[in-house]
Amino acid sequence: MSDFKELKQKVYAANMRLPELGLVLFTFGNASAVDRANNVFGIKPSGVPYEDLRPEDIVIVDFENNIVEGDMRPSSDTKTHAVLYKNWGNIGGIVHTHSTYGTAWAQSQRDIPIMGTTHADHLTTDIPCAPPMEDSMIEGNYEHQTGLQILQEFEKRGISYEEVEMVLLGNHAPFTWGRSIDKAVYNSAVLEEVAKMAYLSLQINPEAPRLKDSLINKHWERKHGKDSYYGQE
Repeated sequence: MSDFKELKQKVYAANMRLPELGLVLFTFGNASAVDRANNVFGIKPSGVPYEDLRPEDIVIVDFENNIVEGDMRPSSDTKTHAVLYKNWGNIGGIVHTHSTYGTAWAQSQRDIPIMGTTHADHLTTDIPCAPPMEDSMIEGNYEHQTGLQILQEFEKRGISYEEVEMVLLGNHAPFTWGRSIDKAVYNSAVLEEVAKMAYLSLQINPEAPRLKDSLINKHWERKHGKDSYYGQE
């Protein structure tokens, strides 16, 4: 019997939410969750269609990308997940998709600007887009370097991974994370919806302004501040 049955079930359920939310097509994505007590994480196996995926197919790997449990090859993005788990200790789950609008912004090499209160309910900043990877990084250990690319961009911008739980990679696609895998999935859906809203807003008015600070602060504080009043007690 698997020592990681509960972890596998949790990762399976999160992965199955991605096509339900319209965030992945075919096999264009993956989700993982970490077990900090055992320094391992569960991740979707590479290239397995979602309709064929089973909980027992989830692959358990350690932070050095060694398979701990599982008969399949883990996601090709496993090394990226491992870098983030090793360096950002408060992450519980990671999601990578090639969702349409988020990926379009990534391919345009543009941050997603904070233009409305939906965005401000979740972030007080633009969603960052890291520049395309250097050739030397691409030619090296590509997926490992992808993780380093994310770390370097957050360090360069002085951004906290606990405050901004999402990023675009230039010419690639989005990554999101959270304290749990469920929050990482939620953040992935939020990123896609905000990306769509920003795109449509700029089609209607190419000169549409950034949301003013007073509204950013109001919407963030009413949901996340010490005197927040959104939702139920």
